[in-house]
Amino acid sequence: MKDDLEGVMRNRAWTRREFLRSAARVSAGASLARFPALGAAQRTISRKTVVVTFGGGARDEETFAPQGQQNIPHLLHALIPQATFCTQVVNRGILGHYVAMASLATGVYETFDNFANVAPSNPTVFEYYRKGLGRPASDAWVIAPSNGFNRIGQSNGSRFASGYGAQVILPKHLLASALGPGPRPKDLGFLLQDSYENPLSTPSLQQTDVSVSQLSGILNLSVDDFMRHAQTLSSPDELSVFVMRQLMRKFAPGLLWITLHDMDVAHSGAYSLYLEGIRRTDRLCAEIWRAIESDPEYHGRTTMFILPDFGRDSDYDAGGNGFQHHRTGDPLSRTTWMMVLGPHVRQNITLDRRLDSLDLVPTLGQMLGFPTPRGQGSVITEVI
Repeated sequence: MKDDLEGVMRNRAWTRREFLRSAARVSAGASLARFPALGAAQRTISRKTVVVTFGGGARDEETFAPQGQQNIPHLLHALIPQATFCTQVVNRGILGHYVAMASLATGVYETFDNFANVAPSNPTVFEYYRKGLGRPASDAWVIAPSNGFNRIGQSNGSRFASGYGAQVILPKHLLASALGPGPRPKDLGFLLQDSYENPLSTPSLQQTDVSVSQLSGILNLSVDDFMRHAQTLSSPDELSVFVMRQLMRKFAPGLLWITLHDMDVAHSGAYSLYLEGIRRTDRLCAEIWRAIESDPEYHGRTTMFILPDFGRDSDYDAGGNGFQHHRTGDPLSRTTWMMVLGPHVRQNITLDRRLDSLDLVPTLGQMLGFPTPRGQGSVITEVI
């Protein structure tokens, strides 16, 4: 059974490479294995990092397969040609969004109930970053899609010094604060419904160092500006990226993590909305990179990682529900990808060797110069 799993994962990496060959502007023939890793002397001490999770789960059938490439034109034609693209990133943990995101952020496969109102058991990359480099609270932020992620920024403190976590922004709460009391625009009604897969499982909000009202004032969040900027007012991810740009302008944090999650509407069973979520996430990833490249605080010094939390069920697994869910733990729901862009990253390169989802944290530590002693992954030397 294990051999079958490994075989499917290897095949998925190979087919992603072949899918890229079929995209006219992507020449995937270059292999990173031909080149050594960048030396320490080639790095700068002022590097910034942005992590974007292509969250919610998307299958190759709707993305990198020939029939799905129309849904990710920005990834294929704008971003991958500038990136090192990793074709095989395996998630061996629990396939729930919050627990999987916590595993990405700690470098350890967390095992708590996905809907529990708990912090990660292991130190987060934000704690490693702030403690290791002596950075202030304003230098590490997480933009999260809903209450279900509100404790992602700080571990429960049992294994690491407390007080070094990231500030977690819940954009829906900022929007509600900016609107204030009284009647609210009907167009924004959907954005103000803060639920995570199941509205009955939404945990209560925990207090952070900066209150919602204070943060709304600090960021000068303008509802009118957001309504002019957004291409749709029904997308929480549009709101998240808008808030991210405000945050970049105000604080220019060195470590910024944003979770995009619109495509998880697939749980409703609406295939068209799932595709719409993929297309929007594709566009927003390109918008984030343009924002980085156009901001003097970030241009020329920022590395951006884009990676999914996991995939979704195969249409051919009798125990699953296809695109709608991610319940089976089959190889297609576990084998994802990652792309890395930045001035220190080789462009238009594919990396086919198998990576683990846990490799992100030690790679960030090696890249930025802080230890990650409890992380269980390995450094991806090809992007350092």
